[in-house]
This record gives sequence, structure tokens and C-alpha cells, in this order.
Amino acid sequence: MMKSMKLAATALALTSGAAMAQDEVTLQLKWVTQAQFAGYYVALEQGFYEEENLDVTIKPGGPDIAPPQVIAGGGADVIVEWMPAALAAREQGLPLVNIAQPFKSSGMMLTCLEESGITSPDDFPGNTLGVWFFGNEYPFLSWMSTLGIPTEGGDDGVEVLKQGFNVDPLLQNQAACISTMTYNEYWQVIDAGIGEDELITFKYEDQGVATLEDGLYVLEENLSDEAFKDKMARFVRASMKGWKWAEENPEEAAMIVLEYDETGAQTEQHQIRMMGEVAKLTAGSNGALDPADYERTVETLMGGGSDPVITKEPEGAYTLDITDMALN
Repeated sequence: MMKSMKLAATALALTSGAAMAQDEVTLQLKWVTQAQFAGYYVALEQGFYEEENLDVTIKPGGPDIAPPQVIAGGGADVIVEWMPAALAAREQGLPLVNIAQPFKSSGMMLTCLEESGITSPDDFPGNTLGVWFFGNEYPFLSWMSTLGIPTEGGDDGVEVLKQGFNVDPLLQNQAACISTMTYNEYWQVIDAGIGEDELITFKYEDQGVATLEDGLYVLEENLSDEAFKDKMARFVRASMKGWKWAEENPEEAAMIVLEYDETGAQTEQHQIRMMGEVAKLTAGSNGALDPADYERTVETLMGGGSDPVITKEPEGAYTLDITDMALN
């Protein structure tokens, strides 16, 4: 009797243990906790990951954190990265693969002071332009190559100012234009007291040089593991559920993001506004990468004349397997 009771207890413990054991996933973000990543925080907070039997850890990024380096060192299973940086890293030997593309459109633009006299890209030569580096410079360099504008200064070229992750160069008249995102830095300029009518903006999307941003990337070697692929499919499915919820409930999504902001640096007004702008970029995406968007990005990055961002057509840089599994 005692023996059968022990066996039953052991079986119960094993069963409950199996039910409780969730698959762990570590996600490395491209930047700090903000509404740019709302879909992931919503999926965490609303229990969408839990429903897929996942235990997800979200690691914020920052100025000293390069997601490709984190995943290369084993610090993450999946990262949020811009495609130009991911393809450049792949060509340099880090085999990153895009498994999903929550952001359909680009939010990147150059924001210029109207008083600088710049009204079109033809006016860029002879001016100083603020550019983010650490992999974020690739879309800009590609655009300048497309325009045939040198980036070493001079009357025919532009002077590139390595811009910190702030808008100070514009506010302090160190640059005629700076890099901004539609959902973030542009509004920091406005909040600093510069009117929208005092600014001229050039969206990469409108200039025909937009490249894909905020995709999900993993290491190629892990995709030979069926269990890993299944885990990623569940992760993508839950994440996209989070993104669609965030699109439909922008204010509530912004509040969820604020709950996870351990720095206390974000404000309610800024996050609600950011979520509204980010929703425009995720709109129309079910998570699956559109091969035409991929081809446009590659074409833009290779169109750099003597100094392209990538020198050859990538092979195996994306897979639709994960989103096929997630969506079917």
C-alpha cells in the first residue's frame, strides 16, 4: 500500500513538474525600455508568453549594448535589430537570420532646422549632419551613396557628426540636420521648444531608401534544432499577439511599458505619443517578413557605389519557416 502511494505521489510530482516547466527565452532589445518594444512587454504582462508555455526574459539595451555581440556571446536567444546592422554583421561572419519582421515601415528620418536653408537633399552638401553610429549609420551612408554625396566633408560633401543618442546637436546648432525616429527624437526636438513649422523632415521611407528596422534575429546554427524552431514559433506568435493588442490599446500598452521601465526615465506623455507612432510602423505586419521589403533593403545597402554597406547578395539571411509555423 505504502509503495503504491509513493509511486502515485512520484507520478503526480513528475506530471506537475512537466506542466510547470516552461521553455526559457531571453530577448535582447535594441534600446532602452520604451514603447518601441511595447509588443514584447504586453505579451509578457498579458500572459501571452505564458499561454505558449514560455518563460521570457526581456533585456533592455542601451548606448553600450550591441545586440549582435550579446547573442554572439550567448547572452540572448533572440535579438531585436535593424536589418542593415544584421546583414553587415552576417557578412562579417556572425550568421544572424531574420525569423520575423514586426515593423513593416521605417521610422527613421533626418530632421533639419528650416533656418539652415535645406529644403531638399540637393541642399545637403556643405552642411553638417548628425548621424548615429554603432550599426545605425548604415541606412544613412547608403542614402548618401545613392545621392552621390561624399561623407568626408568639403563643399561637395557633408560633414558627418557622430551624434549621441540625443538631439543636442540640433538644439546647439552644431548640425543643420540630425537623425531622428518618428516615434522618439523628433518629439524630443518639439518638446525642447522648436515648433514643427521650424523643421524640415526627410523620411527614409519617402526618399525610397528605407531599410527594415526592428526585426527578430537568431543565430543560424540554432535553426537546425527543431525544438528551438518550435520555441521561436511560439515566441513570435505570442509577440505578434502582443503587438496587435498594443496597436488597438495604445494608452494601456504605454502604461505597461512604464511599469517595466526600471530607470524611471520615461514619461507618460512621451510613451503614449511614442506608442501611437510605433503603431503606424507595425500596422500591416502579421510578423512575416515580406521578401520584397527584404530585397529593397538589400538593394539599398548594396547600392553604395565604391563603398557599399554589404558587398554581395546575402544567402540564408532570413527564413519564413518560423512565421509559417507561428501563423498556421
